[in-house]
Amino acid sequence: MKRILLATKNMNKLREFKQILFKYDYEVISLSDLNDNDEVEETGTTFRENALIKARYYYNKYQIDTVSDDSGISIDYLNGFPGIYSARFLKQYDYDKKNNILLDIMYDVDNRKAHYTCDIALIMDGKEHVFEGIMNGTIAYEAKGTNGFGYDPIFYMSEYHMNVAEMSQELKNEISHRAIALKEMVKYFEKNV
Repeated sequence: MKRILLATKNMNKLREFKQILFKYDYEVISLSDLNDNDEVEETGTTFRENALIKARYYYNKYQIDTVSDDSGISIDYLNGFPGIYSARFLKQYDYDKKNNILLDIMYDVDNRKAHYTCDIALIMDGKEHVFEGIMNGTIAYEAKGTNGFGYDPIFYMSEYHMNVAEMSQELKNEISHRAIALKEMVKYFEKNV
């Protein structure tokens, strides 16, 4: 089994990566497995730049093939905000509170279009690759569901007639921005590894 370091402490993210990569015979280890508590400052201006900053740091530190992602939600009405600041937006609050604040901001807004972006940076044998996934939807009128995390309870997908947090993990693992980016990464592995 091949070993890859996922440069995160987010257990939800780790679970998603493990579930998706398991069938491709990859053992995914996290920063928690290495007892690593370093904080890497995300100074990039794009998801791509931030993913590469983290991947480079941990690849150089451990010399293990490393995967890092940066992802977030971009809301058209807010000119793409919170975007790369999704995790840091209202950091003092949990996601239930953040989601309620966004619902309040969007209360009577007609343009509710939004999208999730995930850029996954892979450094393998010193070579850098970035894979991107985008999932389009809208900001719902109310939070629903308990299966997702982050902004999933307020992200509505009309083609499924539900918010992402109402989806099964299996469905989300097929259609999410992270799943799309991961599938692109796996295609690379299948051709080049």
